Amino acid sequence: MFKFILGGGSQKKTDVGVGVGEEEEEGRISCETVMVDHIDLQNLPEGCIANVVSLTTPRDACRLSSVSRSFKSASESDAVWDRFIPPETHTILSLQSPSSSVSSSPSSPSSPSSTSNSKSKSKKELYLTLCDNPVLIEQGKMSFSLEKSSGKKCYMISARALSIVWADTPHYWKWISLPDSRFEEVAELVSVCWLEIRGKIGRRMLSPSTLYKAYLVFKSTAGAYGFDHQPVEVSVGMLGGEEPTRGTVFLDAERGQNTAYHIGPGPRRTGLINRRHFLGFQSSQPREINEAQYPKERDDGWLEIELGEFFCQGGEDGGDGELEVACLEVTGGHWKGGLIVQGIEIRPKIKD
Repeated sequence: MFKFILGGGSQKKTDVGVGVGEEEEEGRISCETVMVDHIDLQNLPEGCIANVVSLTTPRDACRLSSVSRSFKSASESDAVWDRFIPPETHTILSLQSPSSSVSSSPSSPSSPSSTSNSKSKSKKELYLTLCDNPVLIEQGKMSFSLEKSSGKKCYMISARALSIVWADTPHYWKWISLPDSRFEEVAELVSVCWLEIRGKIGRRMLSPSTLYKAYLVFKSTAGAYGFDHQPVEVSVGMLGGEEPTRGTVFLDAERGQNTAYHIGPGPRRTGLINRRHFLGFQSSQPREINEAQYPKERDDGWLEIELGEFFCQGGEDGGDGELEVACLEVTGGHWKGGLIVQGIEIRPKIKD
């Protein structure tokens, strides 16, 4: 623990502590050899401050920038923010899709000029751009971004890259374009009695030693039916590994929009007309009401439902392999339609 003193002489002094973990041997700073309990901030080199700040987190760096002018300059330096950007980011950006479109919306994909020309940006600007503007990669079938508070990697697998049973049969599914989607195409469910959606991503694409959550990102048409009170089975796990985590959710968009918290500007959408009331479809009633099992509205206006979580181990312990996320309703035999799938998002769990 280093303790810095703001002010000198007879001025009022304020202690600022910055911890350096024992495991950070490689990043330990040279001023550690100073055998004193207190260091006058006025005599501490900016590079030394930057090295200490780089061992914290992006959130801590932003907080420390308000301590003093010296801390602000150090906390916003490239030396600090380069440590927060995953080292493979530039390789990922080299795979950026040329079809990415320019948009000022924080939820929309970045244009190639906004991220690939990273040399003209400071490291902090590049970091924030990747947090607020997902980048399309893999021929536009996946998006990449960073979680703002930690710098961990986030991905969304587009509907086109998912395995959706009967997706290429127009009688059951159709492919459309929506202006508020980050991908060129989304999948609209016409009518099926067998709903099966699966997504896969390589474990090594994820940030190590990180707890991830997977979400189905979707919305419903005005005539959606067959999902209210109809349980949907979900699972997350490594292919060929241990038994995946399993759960049950409900894709009742109307309930999700009426009961979920709403984040961000814009009006809340009105309730949806459910065709099952007119067509006489029956579905089982849930035994208990658990809000975590229902969709919540996102900042971008879409809905999301949590499908499960997965801990990505670090180093060689996790090995290679693929993480599979599944969403199925194949046992009830009820016909359903009106679901619009944008993709499956995999992002780090945010600590409370």
